[in-house]
Amino acid sequence: MPYINTTTTKKLDKTQRDEIKAELGQIIAEIPGKSENWLMVGFSEGAAMYFRGDDSADSAYVEVSILGRADADAYERMTARICDLFERKLGISPDRVYVKYEEAEHWGWNGANF
Repeated sequence: MPYINTTTTKKLDKTQRDEIKAELGQIIAEIPGKSENWLMVGFSEGAAMYFRGDDSADSAYVEVSILGRADADAYERMTARICDLFERKLGISPDRVYVKYEEAEHWGWNGANF
């Protein structure tokens, strides 16, 4: 039941979205018990974003929400991989990427809760 939402200053084409979605599907497996099978990915593109008061370079904000908890090591590995992904695929420097993790105790799907 993970959800990864990305907000970026860049406009993405379908190929970029598909490639990023596929890699996020691999990255989420850093958390035991999570896989692309239940992953939902959202994209907000072309956002006006300032980082350190500056909007002259591209930036990204990535939110990772999961049901349950994960250990800090899994989050460390994910952050490294997410930053690498956004640099390789979109040319966004890792020092312009924030990654936020949120752990949920309750998660609904298909008219019920897990």
